[in-house]
Amino acid sequence: MLRDNTLRMLLTGQNSRHGMWLLPLLMTALVVIWIAIRQPTFLTSQNFQNLIAQAVPLVVVSLGQLIVVLIGGLDLSVGAVMSLTTVILASGAPSYVVIPGVFFAAALIGWANGMAIARLNVHPIIATLSTASVVQGIALLVRPVAGGEIPSVVTQLVSGQPLGIPMAVVWVAVAAALGWKIIHSSRFGLHLFSVGGGAEVARSYGIQVERTIVTAYMLSAIFAAAAGVFIAGRVVSGDPNIGALFSIESITSVALGGVQLAGGIGGVAGALTGSVFLALLANCMNLENVSAFIQTAIKGLILLAVVALQPRKNIGL
Repeated sequence: MLRDNTLRMLLTGQNSRHGMWLLPLLMTALVVIWIAIRQPTFLTSQNFQNLIAQAVPLVVVSLGQLIVVLIGGLDLSVGAVMSLTTVILASGAPSYVVIPGVFFAAALIGWANGMAIARLNVHPIIATLSTASVVQGIALLVRPVAGGEIPSVVTQLVSGQPLGIPMAVVWVAVAAALGWKIIHSSRFGLHLFSVGGGAEVARSYGIQVERTIVTAYMLSAIFAAAAGVFIAGRVVSGDPNIGALFSIESITSVALGGVQLAGGIGGVAGALTGSVFLALLANCMNLENVSAFIQTAIKGLILLAVVALQPRKNIGL
């Protein structure tokens, strides 16, 4: 009986602030088996390398999205930040200028989001959607169409193989480690869960709620900029529209991983699981020659389904 209860808690995330991530992981394993049976090319090393490289930007931006979701927020500007990042990197300026520049710009955008939400009491969807429109406009103003040249140091950070390990794997490992440190191994991480569980209760315990919110949105934008750096190094050009779908896909990823969009429950394992599931699904649909428009519709339906299944009354632990 005890084992049955333990297994049920692991599968459903009951009594755990990490959320329901084990069940989506099992679903991911089933998808892998199904794709491998239908498409023999799925098991080739070339396809695995492509799959990992395609998954990296979503993994990185989803980890940033996770941080704001834990406080009960959403960041719809991450896709625009990614697009702006590629545009800045392709501006032709020296690498020692553009690389720090993209992270400074991202931090500034995240700060603006956080201040609008924490100080001006603007709803997160409205605040970040407004910011996304501004940032997207700037990206299109700087580079209306895809093009430009990416610094060689960026392409080396993406395409190299130190000790025979693909850089895509290194990116995922480093991003996951940073996410784990921030969320699960720091005082700030505890503050994220506390604010997500109830801002007023967190404030009564002496937590600076406004500062936590602003910092969370700054970190989300910084993670989005890192994802933009990887994409820029992979496509070797700047594109003002390349991040368009990542805002919705990152939200879908964290929701798929059992993270409560109302805040207070979730973890790195869930964000990683959801991201891998979406990447596998996209890879499967590409191998099956499914139209890109249908793929977008399917991802939208998945987001609708997982949000509809989430409880919205019992928030937090």
